[in-house]
Amino acid sequence: MELTLEKYLVWMKEFAQKISEQKDYLSDLDSKIGDGDHGNNMARGLTAVNEGLKAKQPADLTTALKVTAMALISKVGGAAGPLYGTAFLEMTKLSPKTTNLGQLLKAATAGLKKRGGAQMGDKTMVDVWLPITAAVKDKQLSAEKIKQAVESTKPMEAKKGRASYLGERSIGHLDPGAVSSGYLFEALLQAGVIK
Repeated sequence: MELTLEKYLVWMKEFAQKISEQKDYLSDLDSKIGDGDHGNNMARGLTAVNEGLKAKQPADLTTALKVTAMALISKVGGAAGPLYGTAFLEMTKLSPKTTNLGQLLKAATAGLKKRGGAQMGDKTMVDVWLPITAAVKDKQLSAEKIKQAVESTKPMEAKKGRASYLGERSIGHLDPGAVSSGYLFEALLQAGVIK
């Protein structure tokens, strides 16, 4: 399962479209356990990603990944910017050696865990990235698996980030970063990266 430049550009376009359509929902989720700005932040970041990709016309995957990482780090506020940015930076570093999607996502997830200090069960993006990375590696990724991973954050008590200040009151809410990560992987399926 190789990630080509062409497929990657379609993936980012699909992701931006999903975020644009769901930004109010994401911010609404975030208003319950965070700052209430996750949707707007992500929408601003993905607009910058796609503008950057259009302007730079990257000739290879590594350049495209780097443009993405830098746009996310500079334009997405809160914790999401550095976290998503780190994930894409880790893929950037590995991409000259391999374009295997499973390996790229594994590197991204490891970077995400390290950057945020989160483990599985902490009610963060990691709760989606870890199982989805495993599913991609096993060629088992499906819309149902993505939904399950996102939904798994609802009964959890947040252990990281702004939501952790709420303690038990964070239980019963979906993690906004997990939801936006779900959109990232749904976009991956829709872009036809995974056959």
